[in-house]
Amino acid sequence: MVSALVILTLVAGAAAAGLVVRPGPVDEWLGAEPTAAPTTAAPTPEPTPTPVLAAAEADGAAPDPAAVKAALDPLVNAPALGSTVHVQVVDAATGTVLYERNADKMTTPASTTKVLTAATVLAARGPAHRLETRVVAGERPGEVVIIGGGDPTLAVEEDDKDLFPGAARLDDLAAQVKKALGGTKPTRVTVDTSLFTGSETAPGWGSGDIAAGQVARIQSLMVNAGRVEPVHNEYGGDPRHSDPALAAGKLFAKMIGVPASAVSKGEAPETAAVDPAPSASAVASATIAPGDELGKVESPPMVQIVDWMLQQSDNVVAEALGRQVALAAGEEPSFKGAATAMENQLTELGLPAELAVLNDASGLSNRNTIAPELLVKTLALAAGPDQPALSNLFNGLPVAGWSGTLETRFATPSANETAQGIVRAKTGSLSGVNTLAGVLVTRERRPLVFAIMAKGGANAITARAALDDIAARLVACGC
Repeated sequence: MVSALVILTLVAGAAAAGLVVRPGPVDEWLGAEPTAAPTTAAPTPEPTPTPVLAAAEADGAAPDPAAVKAALDPLVNAPALGSTVHVQVVDAATGTVLYERNADKMTTPASTTKVLTAATVLAARGPAHRLETRVVAGERPGEVVIIGGGDPTLAVEEDDKDLFPGAARLDDLAAQVKKALGGTKPTRVTVDTSLFTGSETAPGWGSGDIAAGQVARIQSLMVNAGRVEPVHNEYGGDPRHSDPALAAGKLFAKMIGVPASAVSKGEAPETAAVDPAPSASAVASATIAPGDELGKVESPPMVQIVDWMLQQSDNVVAEALGRQVALAAGEEPSFKGAATAMENQLTELGLPAELAVLNDASGLSNRNTIAPELLVKTLALAAGPDQPALSNLFNGLPVAGWSGTLETRFATPSANETAQGIVRAKTGSLSGVNTLAGVLVTRERRPLVFAIMAKGGANAITARAALDDIAARLVACGC
């Protein structure tokens, strides 16, 4: 099923600097010599990387399904996981199913939905794709139109770099616009959010999700994923603007000297043609015509945005990426269109899309259902040689005891500490729902992909610990 597996090595210094660490080919991870040497060298020597995830070996002992069952059954039956548990564990090197329970039955996935979002947007757009935020001249002299291009990571200024390092910035865009306008004084800012359509909230979102800062209204223009401040809190949510696009428009207006009272929503001119009988003020603006581009900034590559989405489990970023799948497929860039496009993209990848029903791309909707078999097959495909673009999703998966939503996990009991730096997985949590899906390497240095989805657990803390117990047992498995 899977003939090779990507290198899963996270470099601590690179992570801190916000660099993208690209996985290498599977055969290199499994011990073969690289097929080609780099053709160029970095101008400055890089520090020696510190490995975080253990490497696998080609001759690592394959686990015995019967032994895996004996090891996992008591843990899967833990009361903390609730009444229903769906699990699948697969040997990534051979595709052998080592353990499964309700593997083909769909259940609430929570944020493990983001595994599918990452895979489909990387397939649809490619790792190098960038998102543009543009400003064009409006219909009247002095009017500028800021056009949302669907980049949720747009920062306000340089100080925002700690949230999304290297993000495009609103102040850079404002500087371009002021230069392009020359002597024309900006008088009005119009905010164009027409790229996205449909409802700004998804079916199945709770009434308090926005108020709690778990998500914002999904619009094609926003800064810092709709946050009021460029801060990410692992628990408790981040305060979000009630109208992210208008808030971004007002910040931009302030930068170019336009009062907040002169900011409104609308659409950019359809063409750059000037009226047949221009007014005197229009003539004074010389060569600037309605629709002329005055400035543009581009996001980092798609692979970096996917990393942020997975590491922080950012619901807003996930929804924006779902719409990119829709736009690439010619579907309506809405919740419905994104769901349709994602399901179709899964089918194109040869994955069993019928094992998912999606209402959003983030997993915040309690109406989503996914079977663990689909998550495992997606991870296995990303680990193999047939879809190299998908391997980039492993960069963003949180690492146990090291990064993202797994930074503080696998600490207790002490036996679980052996899984720190070895398990890389996407977490998921909703009321009564706790999930974990990812990749690990066993004590015998065998790579496994897995998905564990539990429903009914009354206490999220104990349920997460029970999930960690299962993954840690697989790492320690002498099976």
